[in-house]
Amino acid sequence: MNQELFLRRRSKVHVPTGTGGATRAQVASAVQEIAAFRCVLSEPLIERISMLSAAELTHWLREIVEVLRRQTGAHVRHRPLYPAFPEQVLKASQAELYLTAVSHYLTLWRLPPEEHPRPVMLEGNFVSRVIELGSVSEFESMLEPLVSARTSLSDEETTDVVWFIRAYKGDVFRLLPEAVPFRETRALVGGALLRHVASDARLDAFLERNVETATDVLRLAVALTGGDVSLTTASTRFTAMKRATRRLLLRLLDRAPSAAEDVMRHAERWKRLAEVLHPGEYADKYPRALAAITAARRNDAPASFGSRVETLLAQRQIAALTPILQDRPGEFARRLDVTLRRATDPDAVLDAFEAVATQVSSPILLQVLAQVRAPRPLPLRAFTPKGALAKVYGIKDRREPLTPEVLARAAQICEDALIKRFASLPPLGRCFIDPSLHEYRVPLAQRAASKSLRTLVRGSRLPMPDTRFIRLFLWWKNGGQRTDIDLSAAFFNTRFVFMQTVSYYNLKAFGGYHSGDIVDAPHGASEFIDLDVDALLEKGIRYVVTSINSYTEQPYCDLPECFAGWMARADVGSGEVFEPRSVIDRLDIASDTQICLPFVMDLQERRVIWADLGLTSSPRWNNVQNNLSGISLMLRALVHTPRPDLETLFDLHVRARGERVASPEQAQAVFSPHQGVTPFDTDLIRAEFL
Repeated sequence: MNQELFLRRRSKVHVPTGTGGATRAQVASAVQEIAAFRCVLSEPLIERISMLSAAELTHWLREIVEVLRRQTGAHVRHRPLYPAFPEQVLKASQAELYLTAVSHYLTLWRLPPEEHPRPVMLEGNFVSRVIELGSVSEFESMLEPLVSARTSLSDEETTDVVWFIRAYKGDVFRLLPEAVPFRETRALVGGALLRHVASDARLDAFLERNVETATDVLRLAVALTGGDVSLTTASTRFTAMKRATRRLLLRLLDRAPSAAEDVMRHAERWKRLAEVLHPGEYADKYPRALAAITAARRNDAPASFGSRVETLLAQRQIAALTPILQDRPGEFARRLDVTLRRATDPDAVLDAFEAVATQVSSPILLQVLAQVRAPRPLPLRAFTPKGALAKVYGIKDRREPLTPEVLARAAQICEDALIKRFASLPPLGRCFIDPSLHEYRVPLAQRAASKSLRTLVRGSRLPMPDTRFIRLFLWWKNGGQRTDIDLSAAFFNTRFVFMQTVSYYNLKAFGGYHSGDIVDAPHGASEFIDLDVDALLEKGIRYVVTSINSYTEQPYCDLPECFAGWMARADVGSGEVFEPRSVIDRLDIASDTQICLPFVMDLQERRVIWADLGLTSSPRWNNVQNNLSGISLMLRALVHTPRPDLETLFDLHVRARGERVASPEQAQAVFSPHQGVTPFDTDLIRAEFL
């Protein structure tokens, strides 16, 4: 049993059968200790831990508390440059702040902690997290929704899947679905099975069912070497393979349809893979595999589907293009916008798309629906490239306009196709959908998502607690050499105009206060920024963009640990500088980049916009002030880019197979941020609602 995984994914824990003997005082003490992390135990869970002995309760509590400490960031020592922050910063003059910084830069000396203890934390009325009692069967049931997700998995989710396969070995097949719908996940699961499970008929049958194309075979080979199965990063360095593995990959390639054309999509990778596969050794047994790889080596393949489509688009031969696109409905949906804009008869294009729309995957249909429903004109066009690093680019929208009638019909085609698909699923009965789900995005692509306290989707807007003070925090530890990571907060007004920043070079401004710049962290270091929401609003500030910059230019993936988050504080002068019970969000910073934008505060709407984005740094300077154009662009993209929302998704399901009611009390199924199916149940949403 992996308690950390169970608690993180389901807010549940397992309690083994106990021998009894724990006193009520010991149980109450355990409940109180867990409450220090803004968590409460459910009544059934309290009843179950009451059946443990004192020693069993101590052991169980130690394990759970350690998980909670890591989740909130309380597992490390937080020591800012100014230990009595924020009081020391508030009282110090600019000259004192300057001299302290210079002294630290020259000698790495830090201010000693104050002798007087800080007053007890003044707590606000913040919602607590409820931890429920979970069973072994509930724990095991977590694997199937993850593997059945119809979109990409995050690194954390990939780690969870591999843990199940490594821990359960051959017994894992009873937990896996017959078929894995998403191709990248097929490769991840197949690679993990080949590494950790002995080869038998069940493994062969699983691979036969889930490896269909030449690119599936390539992804499986990449997974075996620990590479990027999305095939978006640099070519994988393939290492020597066992003869049995080579035969398996060639056998799977030999049976793949249209292998020669498919291989040419990634010809250079196949050339590198062929160096370890040695397909010539099995020319008689797998001739089609050898022919496909030989074509890649010779760059000898017919014109690809993509090249034909691009040629016809450039020539605006839309009548000739639509039959070709109909052969690949997913590509048709992805290119529907550009095809409509270049067509002289958009209705003919929509007729052709309508004929195949039911064959398009739900995630793609939802994205098209969000785009055609978006208010026009769009403030900008934003692009988030596929890959393990979350970036966003934006340009002005200079495309030919589409009429409202064309947009409305395209939206109706997408809706009808989704409703028809969802109608084939089991009925939901009476359903309540919380309108606030409009603020939460559908989890379509999670491959670049960071590990966080709450499972969140980029672009989602979450309510902020009703508090005046927010405390941002950052903790990191040196990599192979001195590492200086900087926490900054950039302030923008309603029109996205930069106003001011609080950072290592400006510790006080507009109601924001920085705890001081630390430039070396051999044993770990913390930086904090306090935000006085009322004071910032009075200054005309709407958006606060949190920026984390690697000043010494090491990528975060090279550090032993780096994480950031924010706390809601009723009063900044009470309690310790870092209080786990006030932590609302915390995420790991581990991307292969040097600047990260984890989240944005919309103070006017009192919303946190989840960003989790990487920003390419300047070759020489990388502080927030020198990246304002990029940060401002990302801010606009987060606010304005149309993305599918959960209210729309669940509403389509209810229209297809249920009845919408006005209150949770009337409902058999509830969709809400607080109960039933929540935005944080991303694996469930991707497996059962996409």
